[in-house]
Amino acid sequence: MDTTEFLERIGLSEYDGPPRLEGLTQLHEAFVDQVPYETVQYAVTPGGPLDPEEVAKRIIARETGGYCFQLNGTFALLLTELGYRVEMHRGGVETASHPANVDGSHLVLTVTGLAEDPDRQWLVDVGLGDGLIRPIPLETGEAHQFPFTVRLRPSELVDGWRLDHDPRANITGMDFESAVVDLDAFAEQHAWLSTAPDSPFIRVISAFRRKPSSVVVLRSVGLSETYADRVDNTIIENPDDYFAVLADVFHLPLPHYTRSDRDQLWRRAWAQYQDFLARQGG
Repeated sequence: MDTTEFLERIGLSEYDGPPRLEGLTQLHEAFVDQVPYETVQYAVTPGGPLDPEEVAKRIIARETGGYCFQLNGTFALLLTELGYRVEMHRGGVETASHPANVDGSHLVLTVTGLAEDPDRQWLVDVGLGDGLIRPIPLETGEAHQFPFTVRLRPSELVDGWRLDHDPRANITGMDFESAVVDLDAFAEQHAWLSTAPDSPFIRVISAFRRKPSSVVVLRSVGLSETYADRVDNTIIENPDDYFAVLADVFHLPLPHYTRSDRDQLWRRAWAQYQDFLARQGG
């Protein structure tokens, strides 16, 4: 990874010093603000790299963001090259339609060795959509992650931990194992999630951005922004506005897309919205 280029991509032209909580927090906040969690990339070309070096190149070029395996994998590489001690763990996300299960469909990071307290573990996750803005201590308790509040506790499913998300968030929670794994542990799930027709990442085009004061979510052509006191919802009704939102809100100008690619992406997003209306009886 070209560390300098990647830091510039997330808006940190200067970064120096030993691994400290302040630096880890700065990196985490910048990453989730500038690199979207997204499945846009799979709408035109299913599949994509898992290798962090390859993902980093695409992020730097603003061709893609990524989802958990790609984002946390790349963030782990960045942190390691900056001197942080990073470990990977198998996790799983609970949603309204998907029960809690640690099936390796989510990659979680923990960090130790910070100068302030080398033995203290920190939960780090830039790949949870509307999840964490900044790291939290890996210990039981609540943390305010504006505009949400999350709670960390021992998992009831595995020897590990459970993150309970805010009721307004897109997920209910996430469990993960304490056992340490490497990136190869996620290769099978990545292949399925990024290519299978019944994968949620193939069925619905989505993008998430964790801004400092809100969370922005795009699902097909529905755009929502959650603040502390309200949620704003918009339907994007034409391709010009759609691609402007991708570029300006989610930092995805998609410079490698041809006119045909863009047309295919827009038609697929609009069709997903029409399918949603049909299911709702609207």
